Amino acid sequence: MPLSRPYPAIAGVAAVLLVAGVVSYQILSQRQPAPPSPAPLVAVEADIAGTDTMSEPAPQPKPVAASVEERPARMAKSASAPPTSPEADSAFDEAMLELSALMSGLSTGLVSAFPKLELKSGHSLGREQVSGFGHREQGRDRFTPVDPNPAKVAAEEPVSTFSIDVDTASYAFMRASLNRGVLPPPDAVRVEELVNYFAYDYAPPESRETPFAAHVALMPTPWNNATRLMHIGIKGYTFVPEARPPANLVFLVDSSGSMDEPNKLPLLINSLRLLLDTLAPEDRVAIVTYAGTAGTVLEPTPVSEPGRIMDALMRLRAGGSTAGGEGIRQAYLLAERSFVEGGINRVILATDGDFNVGITDPDALEGYIARKRESGVYLSVLGFGMGNYNDALMQRLAQNGNGNAAYIDTLSEARKVLVDEATSTLFPIAKDVKIQVEFNPANVSEYRLIGYETRMLEREDFRNDKVDAGEIGAGHTVTALYEVTPVGSGAERIAPLRYRHRGVERLAGFGDELATVSIRYKLPDAETSTEIVRHVTEADSVESAASASQEVRFAAAVAGFGQLLRGGRYTGQYGYDDVIAAAQAARGEDPFGYRAEFLGLVRLAKTAAAMEPLH
Repeated sequence: MPLSRPYPAIAGVAAVLLVAGVVSYQILSQRQPAPPSPAPLVAVEADIAGTDTMSEPAPQPKPVAASVEERPARMAKSASAPPTSPEADSAFDEAMLELSALMSGLSTGLVSAFPKLELKSGHSLGREQVSGFGHREQGRDRFTPVDPNPAKVAAEEPVSTFSIDVDTASYAFMRASLNRGVLPPPDAVRVEELVNYFAYDYAPPESRETPFAAHVALMPTPWNNATRLMHIGIKGYTFVPEARPPANLVFLVDSSGSMDEPNKLPLLINSLRLLLDTLAPEDRVAIVTYAGTAGTVLEPTPVSEPGRIMDALMRLRAGGSTAGGEGIRQAYLLAERSFVEGGINRVILATDGDFNVGITDPDALEGYIARKRESGVYLSVLGFGMGNYNDALMQRLAQNGNGNAAYIDTLSEARKVLVDEATSTLFPIAKDVKIQVEFNPANVSEYRLIGYETRMLEREDFRNDKVDAGEIGAGHTVTALYEVTPVGSGAERIAPLRYRHRGVERLAGFGDELATVSIRYKLPDAETSTEIVRHVTEADSVESAASASQEVRFAAAVAGFGQLLRGGRYTGQYGYDDVIAAAQAARGEDPFGYRAEFLGLVRLAKTAAAMEPLH
């Protein structure tokens, strides 16, 4: 008969643990404290690639909530303990090692038997939800459901408008899934974030006054030779290091029980340690944590005092529920108190997104952050972990906070986001950046924007400076792709209407123009937008994919892969092997190995399971 209620077994294991705990406490209470041992690193699982684990020593972690009143009593008890001999010390140590091993084994058994059990302190012995005995629920990560952008008839809807996006969270989550042998959920795949994960060698602008340069190219579509791929590339102005404005950063750290896993809070702490290395001595850092309640762990402190900052980070512990709304409120208050005129004022929220106490309504949080954006304090989001990862909420918060969202699955990714790309993720050169493309129906029959489904804007929003949009950081590249169907190609997906005039006369004076690309933006301290216009003609087109630049071809391969992961509605017979061949041919210089890693991920996708198996 199958075991359906494990409570008797749990009670037995718990009783043994209780007895072992009492015995160890009585023994320890008769001992003097041992000399301090070398401080270990925060334990973090090694990167999947086997590199970039931290090696330098760090301070011994201590609980944030340790009571000051408890210390005299502990010291008095320690002082009154009887002396011991070296022989007794050795015997005692061996006994305690055996007891520790026994308790570790019993704890592991208890977690396996009852994963949802939580300790009174708020710590958990296991955070996985169960369905039946010993089985974990699947699909608890939350993503915004979206359908791919459809093809549109240029004669009926000639204008396409969207906000740019420089987030990369979707790529890192996709990678973490494939490295576990599982395909990511389709809604977890945002094609534009996969494409924009990579830096592209576009020509930069000449001055900061015009903060970015726009480039357009056309090539045959890899998955449909009868259509063309229109590639829009934007390159941001790069700061001279001495010209970088001062930073006022508030780390808002989720220390709730759901973060009590190796790939969450420990990885978070080590990630923020990497970020500190990129900051200038005069930059200031503060830390707010939230669990059942929220509180300030570190008042604004100059980076020139790294000991104070590191001590605060290393004292973080996970436990309790998730009062994320209150934490956000306190973090903004701290950032506003230390506001730097003309500088970078930003809250960096690090969490798995599991808000369940205080302000939990996404609309209320979104409205609050949108209002705070007007004060000049922006919000960026770093996501951690799987199992209850709330990507949907984190995307909304980052978009309304004039910030970006990244997902950190390894220290390598933390280094990419917070070290190699720190200037592009933290220091904006333009805000409220919008793109509007008007297609010429005389030459373009249909078009389809690939990705950016959650960034679409109304046509009238383009010139409305009150409408929020994305931002571009220093040195950042942004890429957008349209699949365009030329008139007369026979590749139209939408049948013509019976009662609509079928012919579209070529307008005099526009010749071979296919489209006009317009980009509006505001400088970081401006309230009025500026517009850049670029006309797209046959001169921007190449006859074959091989004739296109390797940057355009690589972006097209990544876009094809993203569409395949979402189900391949528009990709026909194009498959993973085609992606590999195209990306390999366009790999080019790859100093950090990101493009080589992409090729490995495509190969993993060929054999990945549709869903993680039950354990």
